[in-house]
Amino acid sequence: MDYKALIREVPDFPKPGILFYDITTLLKNAGAFRTVMDELTQRYRDKQISKIVGIESRGFIVGSPLAYRLGAGFVPVRKPGKLPADNFEVKYNLEYGSTSLAIHRDAITSGERVLIADDLLATGGTAAATVRLVRQLGGDIVGLVFLVELAALKGRDKLDGCDVYSMLSYS
Repeated sequence: MDYKALIREVPDFPKPGILFYDITTLLKNAGAFRTVMDELTQRYRDKQISKIVGIESRGFIVGSPLAYRLGAGFVPVRKPGKLPADNFEVKYNLEYGSTSLAIHRDAITSGERVLIADDLLATGGTAAATVRLVRQLGGDIVGLVFLVELAALKGRDKLDGCDVYSMLSYS
């Protein structure tokens, strides 16, 4: 299936000079979304994954159905102040400033096999922060999965030798 044909390219969003890859046009196509989940399920079926960690918020869209299909638990990584119980938080730098992500302290137990899921890999800062959170809890990272990768931004270079899989790559 030609997934790229189903992804809308929006110029100058969220600011001038940025080309935004909008996955909602792929997701609204029931057959395409099902095929994406079928392919990802097949790829990770034999990896004995205990938890899928979805990065807020579009990682929830990728991670939740994949967790269901793999018989794994789903763990959300959220923006600060969004998790109600005791959590770890990690700060990381953005292009212009910094932000942080949080995960519940009891979300992953030491040695659990974890797959991190998100829609897009760009500069890698958010994914690298999530890797740090999972490692802080003792999770064994099986890999990271993305629908789209912007390869020219070299985000995978920040992922400490983790296995990274992207369904689509744009240069």
